[in-house]
Amino acid sequence: MSAARVFVARLAGCSVFDPAGDKVGRVRDVLIVYRQKEPPRVVGLIVEVPGKRRVFLSIGRVTSIGSGQIITTGLINLRRFEQRGGEVRVIAEVLGRQMELVDKSGTATIEDVAIEESGPGEWAVSELFLRRPKTSASPFAKGVTIFAKWSDVRERSTGEAQSATQLLATYEDLLPADLANALLDLPEQRMLEVAEEMSDERLADVLEEMPESEQVDILGHLDDDRAADVLDQMQPDDAADLIAQLSDERGEALLDLMQPEEADDVRMLLLYAPDTAGGLMTTEPIIVSADTTVAEGLALIRRHELAPALGAAVCVTLPPYEPPTGRFLGMV
Repeated sequence: MSAARVFVARLAGCSVFDPAGDKVGRVRDVLIVYRQKEPPRVVGLIVEVPGKRRVFLSIGRVTSIGSGQIITTGLINLRRFEQRGGEVRVIAEVLGRQMELVDKSGTATIEDVAIEESGPGEWAVSELFLRRPKTSASPFAKGVTIFAKWSDVRERSTGEAQSATQLLATYEDLLPADLANALLDLPEQRMLEVAEEMSDERLADVLEEMPESEQVDILGHLDDDRAADVLDQMQPDDAADLIAQLSDERGEALLDLMQPEEADDVRMLLLYAPDTAGGLMTTEPIIVSADTTVAEGLALIRRHELAPALGAAVCVTLPPYEPPTGRFLGMV
């Protein structure tokens, strides 16, 4: 293999090619297993292939790592990746972890993990890139960074949430639906930690793409003020569906904390049963006049902040063009 030492965080997003030079996917994570007396062994890569499917690529089928690209033997099992017991994802589960230095000099956070080839077709963790806690009160200050061997640290058992900053950076370019799928692939506790560090708007977009059970789990992990802020950013119909899954007490408490205008829309939708037309409708449809051009209509549905489901229908009415509108003329 061409690279003596590779840092895992830099592999995220790297292209994977077959021997003919055809691109087969992108790296999303590195999979390791712990060993009792040796540094963790790399067992393979998690690769995203066309169709947003994540598959497992054995490290033994990787022939070259370097220059921002990975070359394989060309043999990839396209079965959807499922994490097995004992397997650990470096980017999703190791980066951001708090470690205690064996020499009792303090603690540090793992910011990156270096892997090296230990034999033909075999790779193992060789070094950790750590950041010490900052010593200055300045909000712009950062702790010093150090390198350490795996044997120089041990995991710190404090019960504190693990940082998700590095993991979120690798997810930055994902669309909400793809990010939702990525979070659903994580262990439950890690999924909750990542959700905690996302912005309100980003988390709202992701929740709209998740099954109701996971929506409830994540919202249950947030305090009431944060949960209300996230609900404010969701589409009213999605927010209503989610609140309907909560206890009456918490649902009412969150509605009281939401922005009055947003809460009023949600309260109105909650009056309808979920399987009725009223329960499926939205309070924020796209409404245009009869003389609106096709170009203007396309511009409206291409807005980045617009939910894809809302862009599927444009209502044409007489004035006024805000609900309640004038006479309904039709739909495009």
